[in-house]
Amino acid sequence: MDAANLRKYCLQKEGATEDTPFGEDVLVFKVSGKIFALAALDELPTTVNLKCNPDLALDLRDRYEQVRPGYHMNKKHWNTVEIKSGIPDAELRKMIDHSYALVAQNAPKSRAKVGVRSRQNSTATRRGRH
Repeated sequence: MDAANLRKYCLQKEGATEDTPFGEDVLVFKVSGKIFALAALDELPTTVNLKCNPDLALDLRDRYEQVRPGYHMNKKHWNTVEIKSGIPDAELRKMIDHSYALVAQNAPKSRAKVGVRSRQNSTATRRGRH
């Protein structure tokens, strides 16, 4: 997987956004305003930081020499992964999917959706009274 394919895959995730708050050389991918991937484009080989369950993080580090504790991140919950170094693309996609799922499941529910539900419920209640 190269940086362009990583970017494309991350942006295919529902609600995913891209930003460069740390400069042009670091792509930051978020869901609900929370980071699920950081790609360091100026690193050779190119790396990405991905959130990970602590037990799985240790397992991946044992299985792949290209996976190490997250650079500038909480080492218990983040891995830094070399994306063009021999890890199969399917395995990299699983790591990205896992990171996205961890972040998305803990993201706060959208206020817009809650507001719509509240209006629907109040309208239904009023209709029931008449």
